[in-house]
Amino acid sequence: MDIRNIAIIAHVDHGKTTLVDQLLKQSGAFRDNQAVAERAMDSNDIERERGITILAKCTSVEWKGTRINIVDTPGHADFGGEVERILNMVDGVCLLVDAAEGPMPQTKFVTSKALALGLRPIVVLNKVDKPEADPDRALDQCFDLFAALGANDQQLDFPHVYASGRSGWADMELDGPRQDLSALFDLIVRHVEPPRQLAQKDQPFRMLATTLSSDPFIGRILTGRVESGSLRAGDTVKALSRTGERLEQFRISKVLAFRGLNQQPIDVAEAGDIVTLAGMSKATVADTICDLSIDIPLPAQPIDPPTISVTFGINDSPLAGRDGKKVQSRVIRERLMKEAELNVAIKVTDTPSGEAFEVHGRGELQMGVLIENMRREGFELSISRPRVLFKEENGVRMEPVEEVTIDVDDDYTGVVVEKLTGPRKGDLVEMRPAGAGKTRIIAHVPSRGLIGYQGEFLTDTRGTGVLNRIFHGWTAHKGEIQGRRQGVLISMENGTAVAYALWNLEDRGKMFIDPQDPVYEGMIIGEHSRDNDLEVNPLKGKKLTNVRASGTDEAVRLTPPVKMSLEQAIAYIDDDELVEVTPNAVRLRKRHLDPHERKRQAKAS
Repeated sequence: MDIRNIAIIAHVDHGKTTLVDQLLKQSGAFRDNQAVAERAMDSNDIERERGITILAKCTSVEWKGTRINIVDTPGHADFGGEVERILNMVDGVCLLVDAAEGPMPQTKFVTSKALALGLRPIVVLNKVDKPEADPDRALDQCFDLFAALGANDQQLDFPHVYASGRSGWADMELDGPRQDLSALFDLIVRHVEPPRQLAQKDQPFRMLATTLSSDPFIGRILTGRVESGSLRAGDTVKALSRTGERLEQFRISKVLAFRGLNQQPIDVAEAGDIVTLAGMSKATVADTICDLSIDIPLPAQPIDPPTISVTFGINDSPLAGRDGKKVQSRVIRERLMKEAELNVAIKVTDTPSGEAFEVHGRGELQMGVLIENMRREGFELSISRPRVLFKEENGVRMEPVEEVTIDVDDDYTGVVVEKLTGPRKGDLVEMRPAGAGKTRIIAHVPSRGLIGYQGEFLTDTRGTGVLNRIFHGWTAHKGEIQGRRQGVLISMENGTAVAYALWNLEDRGKMFIDPQDPVYEGMIIGEHSRDNDLEVNPLKGKKLTNVRASGTDEAVRLTPPVKMSLEQAIAYIDDDELVEVTPNAVRLRKRHLDPHERKRQAKAS
């Protein structure tokens, strides 16, 4: 059967997973009476809750005698490790762009990777049936984006279609019949080249592993594209590392291929097809699975280095062990090492104490998703504030810079520009009207300056602003950047918070806890209205007396507390604070310091 391998790339929430749903339905991948969940490719619980794609996933459809292998890629730059690996398996990309918003930062990130690999894009202008859609402007912006990313003449001569993923139609013309997606299917078959590997069917078997996962029945499984030759279940092969070292020799127990949303055993895997193999015990991502006669590994695409570091430690608070079952450092280490093996964008190192681990990754969202998965698995953790990773170049200390794209109401542009270019040491690159009373601001800001800025940004724009960020490059260290300005309210007692005490503390600042919440000494229960930390007693009840007086029996009316999400809490804390994460709670607390550390900090101050 003729084969086409294509990846669908887009910015967060531009509708690519919804479009894949329609491609599956209209190609006959589902039975007429089959119950299929909305956004079928988002199989992960967190993906469904947040409406974002985190893991790259494959599917396969048939169209007029051609098998089209489709890869759904993450849209967020924090999960770029997934994108960089998965683009090695395809021969073309389908760039999905919202006709109203145009290309956005995450579009730029994934597109730059695809163009660098020489892949020819197809542009799908999605949501053209929305009232605010402007497909001509979006198309011009796509051309400008490709040109800015260094696309060659072939890549700049890209075809485009007008579509509505939710309604399930795509047409070559804006005023087309709007019936189905046949125009998109035909364009993919016509424009995307067949795998070049088809010409190497007679060569020895080679495959580059691009994703690693596990199956409860068949164990460790690796997915990739067959570069040459063919393979059957029962064949004996070997695994080579990136450097050519022989890792293991094993017998293939199963060969699986994607058929719709499922993986099915197949008789033979041939050059050009995307398949999954089982039977290995050591081989991992970026290794070459090959015939016994081959000694040279396939080249693996380099992965961008991590830019932030977070310390994962055991939960040593007085409330430790009440919610979770996995609390030992040994168990936490095993889980983090397993994550580092599956996700090549994450690096894990031990600290001298042995009870905490440095986890290096791409961004706060990636770390937040990892921590959220671990807490749902029953782990209890203490998490430090994210720290930016620096590097030395020719004796100069360099730090990562991110490109920030902001869409904000015209009324709030002044305060946003002031915050980015002032205390956060950013450089304004572009500022232009975006229509409908909004302004688009593009700035290059040090990653240090963006830690903790999201909450402040939403406050400054009254929740109406949209901020997107992407790694831009490295620059010389820009000096000290001021962190959080406000101090915190710290509990000085162990026990249960009392409504009367919280009511009396409201003049001191905003509360983070409810009455009857358990508290302990050193736990952060609120934000101080001034810039210093303040120890308070949230357990102090009302004094009882038999003397009645006017006003003493008035009801306690509390202001609703500020409830932070996991990512907000991690971004909020300061260097001497931790986030306590359990399956049922997210708490903030001061870091416990041993006497030597306290003495060292006292000398430094």
